[in-house]
Amino acid sequence: MGRATALCGRSSRIVSFLSAVPCLSGCTPQPAAEQRMSDQGKVSASIPAGAPTPGSDTYKGWLFKWTNYLKGYQRRWFVLSNGLLSYYRTQAEMAHTCRGTINLATAHIDTEDACNMVLSSGGRTYHLKASSEVERQRWVTALELAKAKAIRMMNDQSDDSGDEEPTTQSDRSEGIQGTLKTLISKLDDLSTCNDLIAKHGAALQRSLSELEALRVPIEGGEKIKGVNERATLFRITSNAMINTLSAQKGMPVAPLPPQEQTLHRQSDKACRDFLDLAETHSRRWQRALQYEREQRIHLEETIEQLAKQHNSLERAWREAPTLSAHTPSAPTTHRGGVERLQKGEASDEDEDTEYFDAMEDSPAFITVTATENTQHRHSQSNLSGASGGPTNDWSQNNVSPTCNESGRSLQPLRNRRSHIPDKPNYSLNLWSIMKNCIGKELSKIPMPVNFNEPLSMLQRLTEDLEYHHLLDKAARCDSSLEQLCLVAAFSVSSYSTTVHRTAKPFNPLLGETYELDRLDEFGYRSLCEQVSHHPPAAAHHVISQRGWTLWQEITIASKFRGKYLSIMPLGAIHLEFQGTGNHYVWRKVTSTVHNIIVGKLWIDQSGDIDIVNHRTKETCQLKFSPYSYFSREVPRKVTGVVSDNEGQAHYILSGTWDDKIESSKIVQSSKGGSDGKQKTVYQTLSPKLLWKKYPLPDNAENMYFFSSLALTLNEPEDGVGLTDSRLRPDQRLMEEGKWDEANSEKQRLEEKQRAVRRRRDAEATDALDKGGEYERYQPQWFYKRTNSITGETSFVYKGGYWEAKDSQDWSMCSEIF
Repeated sequence: MGRATALCGRSSRIVSFLSAVPCLSGCTPQPAAEQRMSDQGKVSASIPAGAPTPGSDTYKGWLFKWTNYLKGYQRRWFVLSNGLLSYYRTQAEMAHTCRGTINLATAHIDTEDACNMVLSSGGRTYHLKASSEVERQRWVTALELAKAKAIRMMNDQSDDSGDEEPTTQSDRSEGIQGTLKTLISKLDDLSTCNDLIAKHGAALQRSLSELEALRVPIEGGEKIKGVNERATLFRITSNAMINTLSAQKGMPVAPLPPQEQTLHRQSDKACRDFLDLAETHSRRWQRALQYEREQRIHLEETIEQLAKQHNSLERAWREAPTLSAHTPSAPTTHRGGVERLQKGEASDEDEDTEYFDAMEDSPAFITVTATENTQHRHSQSNLSGASGGPTNDWSQNNVSPTCNESGRSLQPLRNRRSHIPDKPNYSLNLWSIMKNCIGKELSKIPMPVNFNEPLSMLQRLTEDLEYHHLLDKAARCDSSLEQLCLVAAFSVSSYSTTVHRTAKPFNPLLGETYELDRLDEFGYRSLCEQVSHHPPAAAHHVISQRGWTLWQEITIASKFRGKYLSIMPLGAIHLEFQGTGNHYVWRKVTSTVHNIIVGKLWIDQSGDIDIVNHRTKETCQLKFSPYSYFSREVPRKVTGVVSDNEGQAHYILSGTWDDKIESSKIVQSSKGGSDGKQKTVYQTLSPKLLWKKYPLPDNAENMYFFSSLALTLNEPEDGVGLTDSRLRPDQRLMEEGKWDEANSEKQRLEEKQRAVRRRRDAEATDALDKGGEYERYQPQWFYKRTNSITGETSFVYKGGYWEAKDSQDWSMCSEIF
């Protein structure tokens, strides 16, 4: 009866089905009869109020969603609409805040036990629990129907638009299987609903018989008699349908009266035709699906075989001594080619050097290195900007001859330090730290410097400039696409220092600044300031005499997931080149610190970076692949595509974020692939090295794994501002190995900052009580401005710092240390 109860909400569809049976379309019961029937045939369970049926376009209700190990399952309001499942904390949040959404077209639905189910799509997974097994089944049915409908809509859209990629084979297979499962469940539901119809029909018959026994006027008796005849016809038809379904399921069939034989035959024929049609279409769909799968697999095998044969022919041609003797530039070119092949293509089964996956939201692609003859045949002009020789190093200044080589780097005028005191070998006892925090207010718990490194967050932000020469080279490029390749390499290089840096930097105090003046050595000046404390935000501005300006505002959002910590930088990075006016904007990816509780800490970077040139509308899409123990891919892999304003790809980027990035110019592209994915095969020139990580200094493992630039960031320097991070006492004591003194000094600075904040809050309260206005804290060197390109409000440099440094007038600086 519980299953029958769950199907009561589908009455509208049952009525429409019954109206198609002969002689039933005009036999609608009277309202009074309906009321009597519902009063006598009520069911125990009911669908929640306000929740439409699972077959409708929208389905809403409460579910319990797994949050984390501390909070467990939390009650959330879920809304299923237009193929999207969204959830909110309360129903009122539907008007303004959505907590998360999953697209069911690409989602996988799994049921764990009686009340639990799991939804996964891409990297997002929802663990949900219903209040009962019946409620869980309602949601599963609604989700399956919505998924099948979303897949059909996706197929229709792909058929209508030739530019959009067709639905993948796995999605089609899931859609067909879901449709078949739904069809089978509908037949079971129809049988159950007919049981209900028989029950309510019998109740109606008894009620009408009782009415006939009453003494009523002749006219009323005739009306009751007519209603009784309609109820009898309703019972006969429902019995015919019940026996038909029972016969097809192999169940015993009760003998039918002679007057019901005609209706039985008609209903039997209709049901059998329906089943035959469904089975015929099912077999046809399965045959078509199998044929498409075989064709796609065969196509992929053919493409891969052609690519391997192509590389084998290239090796044979390069190794031929007769050809190399007649080619003037052959010795250098062939040596580089053979050297690369011996290093990266020792076996045809090693596909890492030839194939790599694309971003989730863009077509997958395969790259095949073109031969020199092919290069000349496809594009003679392209060879002027990229040769087919060996992999080039950035230090040789040969990324592209179109980049003007004027303005080479000046020799450093000052010897910077190359080491700092070794890190003390202190054992980190978590219990000794936590036991001192019992009974204290959470905001007053001091985190010891044992977790830190002797650099502030402002200095870590300045470390992005370690490979500033990439921007110097990009400023001299005549081609905006080649410039975009160098900008992309610069955006990746900022993560190379994080692979071993598991310690956290010092949180800057409000108003703290950090300058990096490399004007005489490398032609740039950098300034950072902590512009907000809650939430913590830092503004950064860099001006270079070599034709570029960079600015950003970074706010850190973090979430503790139990075993790992996700760090999500918020805010855009802007880069502008004065010579061309090219303005690039991008955002950072998510950093994840693993093994927070147990094991050795390690860091991974994952996500997508979209770099946009807002002047030319050219784009670069970079994908940082997350680490997976079961993946065959290279760890810390980065891939990317550089496209023009029409979406035409021109360069392929590949490498790792902790080692190097290479670019390959595309000379030809074609379509291919299998496994339900349409892949683009790019034929490219030999790759060129855009960026290579500098080796770490000697003894780096005892110096917090600092790079050569990081070792100089906290070096004492004369003439800096009074709020500069170099003057922070706790950070200086930690660098010198005096951790106990550093902990005491850190606690003093934090308490001083809390006292200043309490004083500001009190002044604001007094001003409001007196009806006046209180001027909130304003940064010293930055001010808020709305960006005309992104439309976001952020802090930008307002000037004056370097002039104050030249005059050594720091009277405007607050005493924060």
